[in-house]
Amino acid sequence: MGHRLEWQALARELGAANKIQVGEYALTPGMTPRALLTALRDGKVINRRFTIVEGWNMRELRAALARNKELQQETGSMSDTELMGKLGAAGQHPEGRFLPETYLYVRGDSDLDILRRAHEAMARTLAATWEDRAQDNVLKTPDEALILASIVEKETGVADERPQIAGVFARRLKLGMRLETDPTVIYGMGSAYAGNIRKSDLMTDTPYNTYRRAGLPPTPIAMPGADALRAAVNPAGGDAIYFMAVGDGSGRHVFSRTYTEHQAAWRAYMTRYRARQQKAQ
Repeated sequence: MGHRLEWQALARELGAANKIQVGEYALTPGMTPRALLTALRDGKVINRRFTIVEGWNMRELRAALARNKELQQETGSMSDTELMGKLGAAGQHPEGRFLPETYLYVRGDSDLDILRRAHEAMARTLAATWEDRAQDNVLKTPDEALILASIVEKETGVADERPQIAGVFARRLKLGMRLETDPTVIYGMGSAYAGNIRKSDLMTDTPYNTYRRAGLPPTPIAMPGADALRAAVNPAGGDAIYFMAVGDGSGRHVFSRTYTEHQAAWRAYMTRYRARQQKAQ
């Protein structure tokens, strides 16, 4: 009883009485009663992290959440359609609608909590980015910006290239050229994609095959980060309408104004590719 009275007295002294917050706390050897009660009063619970990676698609996001054993699983049996309804976004296609960043959570939070926060964060970020768009932007709606940003995200991992990539696609849209971007083809292939795009894949018509269909695909193809969104609505100027990977392992691209220049860049890429293949043998 004596110990109980001492704890109660200390709790009153610290202003912790009736203010103890439920949660998971880190206890350390030698922790004093004062330090423990202060932590419980202030709600200094253990924060865990879940990161949505730029460029993930919806399938990859849901798989990563399902693997996380520290989150309560509420969405496992839901279809994407049911999930979006649960988030108050019935009828909205889920792809691209969750902002890639790191989300803190505590024990007791669920996968649905993470998705709700990421969905709200993307809505806020997209709205703010759209308000800051270039006035001569070829895109007509925030949804079009989200779609283009997702393509830019998949086309390059080099941060300073994103506006240039977006510029190429913006000029193609203005000229009425097809986007002809491999990531959209891959997305349209779904589970049939096995790591390679064949010529027959480029010739197979799907709603996402931008070699066969003009304009933007019907939905985003991945989760774009804030930088890709900014690039989509404020693309770099210039006159390049082609780009090709350098092929030196840097992830960078060569940008070309004409098809002749583009063919030269392609030949240079193939020369480097063959050299790497021979070196690997």
